[in-house]
Amino acid sequence: VVDRQLYIGIGTAVLLGFAVAFLSLEMVVMVAGGVVITAVLLLILRQPLWGLALALLAGPFGALENVILGGNVPLDSGQIILFVTIGAWVARGLARRRVVIPRPLLLWPLLALIGVMSLTLIEATSVVLGLIELLKWIEIAVVMVMVIDLVQDLWDDGHDPYLTLYLLIGIIVLAGLSQALIGIWQFAPRGHGPEHFLVLGRFYRAYGTFEQPNPFGGYMGLNGLLALGTSVGLVVWWGERWWQNKKGVWAKISLWDVAGVLFFGVGAAACILALIMSWSRGAWLGFVAASGILAFFLPRKRWQGVLLVVIGLIAVAAAWQIGLIPESITSRVGSVAEEFRLGDVRGVDINDTNYAVIERLAFWQAAVGMVEDNIWLGVGFGNYAAAYPDYALINWTTPLGHAHNYYLNLLAETGILGSLAYLMVWGVIVWQNIQLLGTLSWRGRGVALGLLAAWVALTVHHLVDKLYVNNLYVHLGAMLAVQQLLPRMHDAQRHGREADAER
Repeated sequence: VVDRQLYIGIGTAVLLGFAVAFLSLEMVVMVAGGVVITAVLLLILRQPLWGLALALLAGPFGALENVILGGNVPLDSGQIILFVTIGAWVARGLARRRVVIPRPLLLWPLLALIGVMSLTLIEATSVVLGLIELLKWIEIAVVMVMVIDLVQDLWDDGHDPYLTLYLLIGIIVLAGLSQALIGIWQFAPRGHGPEHFLVLGRFYRAYGTFEQPNPFGGYMGLNGLLALGTSVGLVVWWGERWWQNKKGVWAKISLWDVAGVLFFGVGAAACILALIMSWSRGAWLGFVAASGILAFFLPRKRWQGVLLVVIGLIAVAAAWQIGLIPESITSRVGSVAEEFRLGDVRGVDINDTNYAVIERLAFWQAAVGMVEDNIWLGVGFGNYAAAYPDYALINWTTPLGHAHNYYLNLLAETGILGSLAYLMVWGVIVWQNIQLLGTLSWRGRGVALGLLAAWVALTVHHLVDKLYVNNLYVHLGAMLAVQQLLPRMHDAQRHGREADAER
C-alpha cells in the first residue's frame, strides 16, 4: 500500500512538472486545482472526518464569501464540503453493507423540535425562508449522528478512545483558533477597518470572517470555553497522576499529553482574547455567566463551588469599584443598564448612545405582537422578517432578519409549542452534561465542564442576539457529538482493556 501511494505521488509530481513546462499559466492553475480537488475528495471518501474538519474550517468564511460574491450563491464552501462529507459517510456505509444510524438520547428531542418547526410552516408567509432555517437543525442532527458513528467506528478498530476524542475536539478548537487569529489581527495590527467598528479611537472591533462582531464573539466563546475546560481537565489529570506517582505508582506523561495541554491552553487564550476584542456586550455577558458556572462545577463538592463563585463575585465587584477594570469596558457595560427599559419604545428619543439598545427593544416589541396574534404555532419558523412589516414600529422599518433575542424570536415564529420543544432539547443537553460531571474522570470531566460552560454562554448570549448563523450550527452539531461520545468513551476503553487482557 505504501509503495502504491509512493508511486502515485511520484507520478502526479511528474505530470505536474510537464504541465508547468508546456502549458499556459491558466491551464496549470486549472490542472493543479483539479488535482487538489480530486485529492480532497479521495481523502474525504477514505475518512469522512477529514471532510468534517474542512467543513468546520471553511464554515465561518460563508458570510465573507456571501459579501464577495454579491449574496447570489445558494451554498458556500463550508456547506458544499459538508454535503460531500455526508455523502461520503453514507457511501462508506453502503460499501461496507453496514449503514449504522446511532440513536443517542439527544436525537429524540431534536427530532421532536424539527417536527414542530415543520408544522409551523403550514401557514407561513414564506415556506422557503422556513426551510432554510429548518435545514440548519437537520444539519445539527445529521452532523451529530455522523460524527458519533465515525468515531465509534475508530474505537471499534482499536484506536485509543481518549486520543481519538481529543483529536476531534482539537479539530473543533482549531477552527475557532483560526478565526481568533484573524480577529486579533483586525483589532489592532491591521490598523484599519469599518468606520462603525472603531472603538477607543484607534482600534477596530474584531469580527473574523463573520462580518459582524456579535456572532463572532459568540463563536469565540463556544471555542474558548471548550478549550479552557479541556485544558483544565488535562492539567488536573496530570496532578492526579503526579500524586499517584509520588505514592509509588508509576505514571508517565506522554508527548501527546503535553501537546494537548499546550494546544488547548493557547486555543483558549486566543479565543477569549478575541472575544474581548469583539467588543460584543452579549458575548461578554455570556462569558461571565459561563465563567461562574465553570467555577461552580469545577470542584466535585458543591460547597467548594459555591465558595469559588462567591470569591469571584467579590473580586469582580472590588475590581470594578477601585478601577482595575478598564473604563472603556465598564462604560460600555454600564450604558446598557442606563438605556435599557421594558415597555413601549415608540416616541423614545434616539441618539448615537442608545441606538443599539432601543433598536433591540423595538424588535422585541414587534416579536411580542407576533406572539399575541399567533400564540400556539407562531408566524412560521424562519418567518420573523417576512411577518415583520405588519408589526414594525415607525422608526424601525427594516427587520434585519431576527428579533435580537432568540427566545422571543423563536416564540414569535413557532409559538408556545415550538418554544417548549426547544427548551426540552436544551434541558436534555444540560441535564446530560451535569450527569457526566459526576461520573467521568478528569480527562473526560474537563471536556464536559467546557461544554457546559459553552452551552451557558450560548444560552445567555441568545438573550440579545441570534447565533445560529454562518454555519455555526455545524460547529454545534460536532460539539453535541462530543458530548454524546463522552459516556460511550468509558465503554470503548473498558472493552479495549478486556481485549488486551484476553490476549
